Amino acid sequence: MTTTPPPLHPSVALFSGEKALPSLAPCEHYAGSEKLIAKALQLQAELGPVFDVTCDCEDGAAAGQEKAHAEMAARFIASQANRHDMVGARIHDASSTHWRTDIDTLIGDAGHRLAYLTLPKAVRTADVALMIEYIRTRSTVAGLPRDIPVHVLIETHGALRDVFEIAALPNVQVLDFGLMDFVSDHQGAIGFEAMRSPGQFEHPLLVRAKTRIVAAALANGLVPAHNVSLTLRDPLATRNDAYRARREFGFLRMWSVHPDQIRPIVEAMTPDAGETQQAAQILLAAGDAQWGPIRHEGELHDRATYRYFWSVLRAAEAGGADLPPQARQRFFART
Repeated sequence: MTTTPPPLHPSVALFSGEKALPSLAPCEHYAGSEKLIAKALQLQAELGPVFDVTCDCEDGAAAGQEKAHAEMAARFIASQANRHDMVGARIHDASSTHWRTDIDTLIGDAGHRLAYLTLPKAVRTADVALMIEYIRTRSTVAGLPRDIPVHVLIETHGALRDVFEIAALPNVQVLDFGLMDFVSDHQGAIGFEAMRSPGQFEHPLLVRAKTRIVAAALANGLVPAHNVSLTLRDPLATRNDAYRARREFGFLRMWSVHPDQIRPIVEAMTPDAGETQQAAQILLAAGDAQWGPIRHEGELHDRATYRYFWSVLRAAEAGGADLPPQARQRFFART
């Protein structure tokens, strides 16, 4: 008597020999001060693991207080307030005298809990490579059993030029678009209105930058993250920005700089109930068929569509959506 083997998990069955995208929260919230970091972590505890918190050691640190600021961020990262291990930090850029101290402090004091490090204002691939190598060295010295993921801000002409090379560097997990610095780097050639919507989605130079960043990220198995919305207290405007970034440009994550922006971003970046239900039904049937072709509601589905629907289901789970119980049990049960 033969028995049917249990179906392979989609992460194994559908991506053999290939790099699947990391499963990350759809929102990344920036907080620069002790008060704002504490508030962000309290909100994360209430909403659940649907957004990361980034402690800003670049713009958040007062002049002369850079090391103290990094130490404060490290205390939060290593504390019980970091309930989901979803707190990272943005450090100073490669031209600053403080970036090595940032890394030494954050890894030395909280490396075991540090979710990622964000590297700003690179102007060439070599800037990012230098910083990554230093991060790896300090991680080894600290005895960390893992590589710390790196997020790279693409916000200069040089970084955009080198974006495919940057995306191929080791340990890079996310490419972030820094809209405001990128527009400023054009020295008035792009008007201020392009920092707002709809200009940020329509100006040819910004369309080029966004599509190039998304293409480089996805080609290298990275997550592309969209810039902030300047409208802080208009949830509908923030949601519309996130929706356009996701649906028109392919961004899978977006920055928040105000607590009121978090929920609209998560909602817009997360598949809706209909998409989630469809993905679950197709993947459950595909698993029962050992990932061979199936017919579902009169349509043929095979590994190509399974990979798409697996990305939908992972995005729904990361965004805190309600999943059909059978799909949650089969695909996301914690062991």
